Amino acid sequence: MHSLDPASSATGDSAPMDGVSGDPLRFIGRDASWLEFNRRVLAEAMDDRTPLLERVKFLTIFASNLDEFFMKRVGMLKRRAISGLELLTHDGRSVRENLAQIRASVMQLIRDQAWCYQRQVLPALQESGIQILGYAELNETDRERLDDWFRSSVFPILTPLAVDPGHRFPFISNLSENLGILVAQPGRSERLFARLKIPDPVPRLVSLPRRGDVGVVTDPRQARFVPLEQILRNNLDDVFPGMQLLEVMPFRVTRSTGVEQEAEVSDDLLEHVETELHLRRFAETIRLETGENPSPEILDLLKEELELDDSDIYSSAGPLEYADLGELLRLDRADLKDRPWVPVIPPRLRDDEQDIFAAIRDRDIFVHHPYESFKASVERFIAQAAKDPNVLAIKQTIYRTSRESPFVESLIRAAEDGKQVAVLVELRARFDESKNVTFARMLENHGVHVAYGLVGLKTHCKCSLVVRKEHDGLRCYAHVGTGNYHPGTALLYTDCGLLTCDPVITDDVVNVFNHLTGRSFQHEYRTLLVAPHTMRRRFYELIDREAANARQGKPARILAKMNQLEDVGIINRLYEASNAGVRIHLVVRGFCCLRPGVPGLSENITVTASIGRFLEHSRIFHFANGREDPIEGEWFIASADWMVRNLSDRVEVGIPIRDLDAKRRLNRILELNISDRRRAWELMPDGTYARRAASETADPSSAEALGIFEALCAETVMGVRGHT
Repeated sequence: MHSLDPASSATGDSAPMDGVSGDPLRFIGRDASWLEFNRRVLAEAMDDRTPLLERVKFLTIFASNLDEFFMKRVGMLKRRAISGLELLTHDGRSVRENLAQIRASVMQLIRDQAWCYQRQVLPALQESGIQILGYAELNETDRERLDDWFRSSVFPILTPLAVDPGHRFPFISNLSENLGILVAQPGRSERLFARLKIPDPVPRLVSLPRRGDVGVVTDPRQARFVPLEQILRNNLDDVFPGMQLLEVMPFRVTRSTGVEQEAEVSDDLLEHVETELHLRRFAETIRLETGENPSPEILDLLKEELELDDSDIYSSAGPLEYADLGELLRLDRADLKDRPWVPVIPPRLRDDEQDIFAAIRDRDIFVHHPYESFKASVERFIAQAAKDPNVLAIKQTIYRTSRESPFVESLIRAAEDGKQVAVLVELRARFDESKNVTFARMLENHGVHVAYGLVGLKTHCKCSLVVRKEHDGLRCYAHVGTGNYHPGTALLYTDCGLLTCDPVITDDVVNVFNHLTGRSFQHEYRTLLVAPHTMRRRFYELIDREAANARQGKPARILAKMNQLEDVGIINRLYEASNAGVRIHLVVRGFCCLRPGVPGLSENITVTASIGRFLEHSRIFHFANGREDPIEGEWFIASADWMVRNLSDRVEVGIPIRDLDAKRRLNRILELNISDRRRAWELMPDGTYARRAASETADPSSAEALGIFEALCAETVMGVRGHT
């Protein structure tokens, strides 16, 4: 299941470059704002305008987001509480106050989630022919069928683990689903504990067709499922033969992912990351989830063994693991899902036989995924470079990619053909470390030059460089984008990219790669915004220039779209620009620590957020620069949000957009985000969000009423037709 997590950082509320954090009148707490983001995700599941199985998907995304929030943020906060490191949040809360507020908010959110599942989604599923049945609801014949299936398909996999003087308490792996069981020998009063892990390879919802094999869906319009946990509970006499079963309690454990090591663990970053992955598996437990009314005896035992207290226990009436509902998403029920969207091929790349380098020489190519095909543009760019005998070198950054990545295949082919191939693999991409270690070793084994980035900085930029021999000498081509080189997420996440051979830009890209792979002190760039060296300073200058223009009566405007806004230095400058009269509209999908609409502070700032079909991942920045027409102003796309970690602790790249058609498209993207009243929310000064409603007179076919996804799909298709 893909996550909509706004990628909260384990580094926490780092000290800003300027300004003072910890002021509740100026800033919204980061964690409080993140929880508001996840509340908006849950709202999509509660919205009956959303297709039913998409509502199920949003329930699973909400739960997955919460898992990551606990593993990253709550784990970090608990370590701070234990160590006594009392750093204030943006809104002035201490670590313990923040943890208490998080718990109160999460408890309400999971109650709302359970209500949505039980009162809204389950009845709607049943009306649509999809039943999730309890074991007790089945007739004798169906129970026997399930029991036979259990003995043949599940029982051999199970490993019950006893706890007694001869058996230590077992290790409970992160996010695993388990049964805690109390048993006794017949005629004895001693109560014994055992843990049974629900096996990962078995579907958590077991299909029970009226006719046919258990585990196989024979009719998706009349589908019946039984939770695996209930089948296990009703067959425990096979697992503990001859024992008396006293109590059974399902539970789930969450462990922190923020394992911190000393920098001296290893001189080899690859070895260091592999060591960290091993240590993370055994990180401290930070959350224990149970169903309603958990067994006090089993709960006390788990709390003692896992070193938890009451504030770490989360009990809910809903499923223990909402990802188990993923079985429903695989049903062939197009009537209950979003209509399929097939990305269109960018008009200038529609000819498969066309030389992509000639197309780029003719004019920059702006691409907007997934509305436009990632495969037909970015993948094709690297694949053609790998095959082209005139290409001498290929360089690329990899932050996240897929196991069957076409980029890896192309880079290996290029290296084997004798081309110079250099790849920067970011081994510390959270939750993709193991995969990236595998990619790095695979590339090295095929002769690719692999670098692992700069000490102390994650490499988060999304850049590719192709050096080609042409009739007039060497020419460089580049792709710079806002999203990862991951073909899977390119179908799900909204991102922008630019293919260019503008020498002013490509010279900067060459210097970025030399900085990443070699020993370079290049800290100045002609056009690119490069963190941590020039990006922060340049954004400050751009914001300050708008403020100065406003004071002089010139057109002054800032439009920006990003995943999250947290950096205090940027926020303070936006406040100053607002007070100078600059009109500022921010589209921030995730958490936002800026308080908009506060008289005397931010009354000229509006913040909206949208949760829709695609994860709004692109980062777009516009500054009027004294021009009334936005197309004449300055535009940038970047890999970075306005966060401390992006601007100060990572290598990021932003690229200016100069092509007029690309500027028009960026302006339209922001117009649609700002005008959306189908899925958009507006941030209030108190940190809450209010859903925006379309006006009664709105045209049903307008972007205001349709929402971002529907409007952009329609406009992308019309753009292709118009070009042809």
